Amino acid sequence: MTVGNAGAKRRLPSLAQLRAFAAVAEHLHFRDAAAAIGMSQPALSGAVAALEETLGVTLLERTTRKVLLSAAGERLAVRAKAVLDEVGALLEEAEAVRAPFTGVLRLGVIPTVAPYLLPTVLRLVHDRYPDLDLQVHEEQTASLIDGLNTGRLDLLLLAVPLGVPGVTELPLFDEDFVLVTPADHRLGGRAGIPREALKELNLLLLDEGHCLRDQALDICREAGPGFKGAGQSPSFEGGGGRREGAPVTTTAAGLSTLVQLVAGGLGVTLLPRTAVKVETSRSNQLLTGYFSDPAPTRRIALAMRMGAARSAEYQELATALREELRPLPVRVLS
Repeated sequence: MTVGNAGAKRRLPSLAQLRAFAAVAEHLHFRDAAAAIGMSQPALSGAVAALEETLGVTLLERTTRKVLLSAAGERLAVRAKAVLDEVGALLEEAEAVRAPFTGVLRLGVIPTVAPYLLPTVLRLVHDRYPDLDLQVHEEQTASLIDGLNTGRLDLLLLAVPLGVPGVTELPLFDEDFVLVTPADHRLGGRAGIPREALKELNLLLLDEGHCLRDQALDICREAGPGFKGAGQSPSFEGGGGRREGAPVTTTAAGLSTLVQLVAGGLGVTLLPRTAVKVETSRSNQLLTGYFSDPAPTRRIALAMRMGAARSAEYQELATALREELRPLPVRVLS
């Protein structure tokens, strides 16, 4: 092989030549070096001589009794070994890429899913895909989609539908929303709550940017006009403005804070079923109410780039994950 350099052509050493020289440098004996790399002694000697000619330096001092490295050989033996090590690493990496469920998988998860589903995901990966290097990133939906589109993330776990071109969704399950109230609330612990009841409740919502906030507002739209939630935009007041004397002053960045606000008597909130056990167990001042059928729901899915190189792996992961999720209070999708 040759390479251009300032108008001149230079020959490059071959890997066989480097491997032969590295073996001689290690063993300082042609016969032992040849045996170590499975090469005949004449071929080994010829490869080292060809390397010396290619590099234009003498690498070995040959005597009738032993082989010694020249000063140049001492220095270049280190380089030769480093090149061979890197080539070996390259081959190992290529093998890992070819094998399914190996290498790095960068998974993005929304905050209203991560605490409740990650234990199941991590257990599945640990037990079934031990060679997979799973890296988890918890971010809001817009950031996750951007990360997927730019290649920063490989796979997303979030609420759908997204309606984003170039993104394929692999639905996992549907889950109901429940109403979380203070212990003394009139709807606390009830079943068969009509959605229309939301119109008269002080509903606490997450901050802007959380998809769960948008889902809660959609549920309230379905409940009909007159919604009086504490976290809504002005357009949800039938007359176009906020309820007089009720400015939006209470916000929460996460479900844990939201539930504690409910326990403190500031209002009620909606939780997905997967979050109920974790979030309501922190206080004895809460009750859970259930809506009449059909209850408001959300759908959780994996999302990947359309035509992703590892799409078959992601689809297999989705199938395995659906089975692992069956013990949760959700309706697993086929």
